[in-house]
Amino acid sequence: MDAAMSRATKGMVDSLLLPLPDHIAELLSDVGSPPRLAAHLRAVHDVAHQLVTWVEQHRPTLIFDREAVLFGAATHDIGKSVHLAELSGPGSAHEEAGQALLLSRGVCPEHARFAATHASWTGPDAGLEDLLVSLADKIWKNKRVPDLEDLIVARLSEATGRAKWEEFIELDAVLSRIGDRADERLAFQASFPIYS
Repeated sequence: MDAAMSRATKGMVDSLLLPLPDHIAELLSDVGSPPRLAAHLRAVHDVAHQLVTWVEQHRPTLIFDREAVLFGAATHDIGKSVHLAELSGPGSAHEEAGQALLLSRGVCPEHARFAATHASWTGPDAGLEDLLVSLADKIWKNKRVPDLEDLIVARLSEATGRAKWEEFIELDAVLSRIGDRADERLAFQASFPIYS
């Protein structure tokens, strides 16, 4: 792993971001991920970690697959290793390519799916895990998506029996707190080259 990739996945960032797990960092290096993509995945993984920790602490009876969310957040855009133009421009070809890439590397379908589903949270099979990965991919840069947040609020309300407005207020508070550091995460990502 070269120095830029190592810094993107594990380097100190003024305690802003958690390092990516070793197996994810190695996977990204093995598939030729550009450092900027690794930095993006690290930022989204860190935000997902904050979200799942909040859910676990504030909604302890809610059952969901924490590890799947964290894996999904850390690999959701891995298909951009193949479709490099989508690192700096629009496109969705990376979604199916990412899922196929993960499957070819022996990743189980339950975890590989996030590469294909992270931008389509309205599907009938979208679970809370899919919604949390999608939310992390938006809120890392402080982008608020009301439709996505409403789906999460509905899941929280259904699980806890609390009113949707109560769940929204608490979710809004945590998203605002996470969003407050978006500029630092964006600067971290931008400090890496798009191409290796």
